[in-house]
Amino acid sequence: MKKIQIAIIGIALLFLASCKEDAATPKVTYDATNKPKSIVKADSTQIQIADLPWQMEGTDYLIHPIADLSIRDRGVKSRYGSSSVNDLSFTISNYGEYEITGFLQNIKFQKIDSDSITKLTDKPVLIQTATYLKTVADRTKNQIMVYTMVDMDTNKDGKLDASDIKSLHLSTISGERLTKISPDFEELIDWKLLASRNRLYFRTVEDTNKNGQFDKNDLVHYYYTDLTSKEWKITTYEPV
Repeated sequence: MKKIQIAIIGIALLFLASCKEDAATPKVTYDATNKPKSIVKADSTQIQIADLPWQMEGTDYLIHPIADLSIRDRGVKSRYGSSSVNDLSFTISNYGEYEITGFLQNIKFQKIDSDSITKLTDKPVLIQTATYLKTVADRTKNQIMVYTMVDMDTNKDGKLDASDIKSLHLSTISGERLTKISPDFEELIDWKLLASRNRLYFRTVEDTNKNGQFDKNDLVHYYYTDLTSKEWKITTYEPV
């Protein structure tokens, strides 16, 4: 019985420590300027690599996922014919149906009849998903990519990671016209394509009580954008 009590106390302490750590890392840190902190890459153990390219069905572009790889000496065992060497995985992304996921620093685009490769952005970002809107392309011939990413160091810890606010962006299939459509300092909740109206709907939450976290006391916003428009402007709507 005594051992069980000790185990329960240990679990409780770990839970409290975890809660304390979460509370200590807010999504947003406010100051007089309320501007995100600039990102400085200082880790010399990071090198940039690319996965082998993807080509979305019906498009003329190759997509090259780009990310930083952390080099760690974990032994001398090699596995030839795979993407792992010395127990280090070189795979930086995963591919689903018309979607690439990972923690990417950039994406590069290459037209299939060209050797030229262009960047999605020159700014520091952390791309979590890149989705090709195939149904929109089939209906309208507009080939559009949707990205969920972190593009601002909102908690001002000097790095971009999942502890910062996630935002929503669009571009063409060539990576051009990269446009942020979710407002700054509003956390993206989710997005959904309504193909019958060629609209992209999404929700965000705003830290209206300025406590650095997103909770039930904050305000949820509802938006959509017309994907057939020359400019991807957002429209607010109020379903509740």
